[in-house]
Amino acid sequence: MSTVVLSVMPEVTAATGAPRVVGVSRPPGCPLGDPGDAGGQRAVLRAALEALEHIEKPGGRLDLDVQGPPRGQRYHPAEMVPIVALIRRKPWLAAKLLSGDIPDFD
Repeated sequence: MSTVVLSVMPEVTAATGAPRVVGVSRPPGCPLGDPGDAGGQRAVLRAALEALEHIEKPGGRLDLDVQGPPRGQRYHPAEMVPIVALIRRKPWLAAKLLSGDIPDFD
């Protein structure tokens, strides 16, 4: 059975050896969308499942272009979470972080 991992940090998820990765540009904690937005959440889930047709072999990745309602400040901070920003700038650090080799940023 094919599986897919929905991730807000696809670089990190791919570095763990996940079988198939579907990236979404959402804040951590809300990969499917805003709380209470059942229609938007279903749309993201359907798109992630449909991605299985396009990611033909293990190790593949597809980033979704998901549109939704305007994001509320309560659930989505204006600034990106620092670790997410770091991994997006320097994706090679993901493997180090996952192995416990935490770089000194001072």
